[in-house]
Amino acid sequence: MSRNPNGVPSPPLRFGYGTNGLADLRLDDALALLAELGYDGVGLTLDHMHLDPLAPDLAARTRRVAHRLDALGLGVTVETGARYVLDPRRKHGPSLLDPDPDDRARRVDLLLRAVRVAADLGAHAVHCFSGTLPDGTDEDTAWERLAETLTPVLDAAATAGVPLAVEPEPGHLLATLADFHHLRRTLGDPEPLGLTLDLGHCQCLEPLPPADCVRDAAPWLRHVQIEDMRRGVHEHLPFGDGEIDFPPLLAALAATGYQGLTVVELPRHSHAGPHFAARSLPFLHAAAHTAATTIGAGTAPAPAPPPGDPSATPEGSSTP
Repeated sequence: MSRNPNGVPSPPLRFGYGTNGLADLRLDDALALLAELGYDGVGLTLDHMHLDPLAPDLAARTRRVAHRLDALGLGVTVETGARYVLDPRRKHGPSLLDPDPDDRARRVDLLLRAVRVAADLGAHAVHCFSGTLPDGTDEDTAWERLAETLTPVLDAAATAGVPLAVEPEPGHLLATLADFHHLRRTLGDPEPLGLTLDLGHCQCLEPLPPADCVRDAAPWLRHVQIEDMRRGVHEHLPFGDGEIDFPPLLAALAATGYQGLTVVELPRHSHAGPHFAARSLPFLHAAAHTAATTIGAGTAPAPAPPPGDPSATPEGSSTP
């Protein structure tokens, strides 16, 4: 077990897998698979195939999922990154930044539904992101729209007692940790506003190493996503296929005392989702064990071993 800066033992990390990487499975089958593999929880992306947030009887369907999660002993976070759940022609559209106020309202409605679902599931957070800067919109206007559209969602999150965890996403208006802090200050640092930290994104574009990003972001961490990645390339990779040194990264995360889920994020690998889910957890457990033993002994950790079988890795970009 790693220790925080005060020398107090840190709680063990809890690993989950994102349903956006199991899109070819029925939700019940995906949950059963993750429980069988030994995951602690699931990152549940609300989508047309997994607890459709726009279909009838959402509350009743959510109750059934809550019972299933409880029976399987799985924790949950609610994610809202479905590609086409609102618009069959625009990936991740409409966004919180769209020029059309009615379109922005549709995204706000989705997030409000996600907050209600999260409360009913007992989720530890609701994840969201800003969206890309629309053509013809200047950044100042986009930041004003983002603050305006998130305000009712933050109010709902406060009432529900579920943090809203905004993710810095490469290519979006809110792309970096610095951008998150800009939003936080713009909104007056509201209590329900937290951070989704994708550890691969730290490797991709943050100026600091990923472990330093974790330490700097610790006070606002409400949700964590994890995968491998290379510097300067936004491509979600299976563990061992990128450049991240995971033991010191996981040691830094454990030392923060973070107790939410750390969710594997491989959305472009759904064609072999069960395979990658089975590979990922042993890798993470090995890396966490290396972190706990070598960091605790005051020695530099060796990289975790690659999980093997590269033949199942899909070709092409895996940008979510």
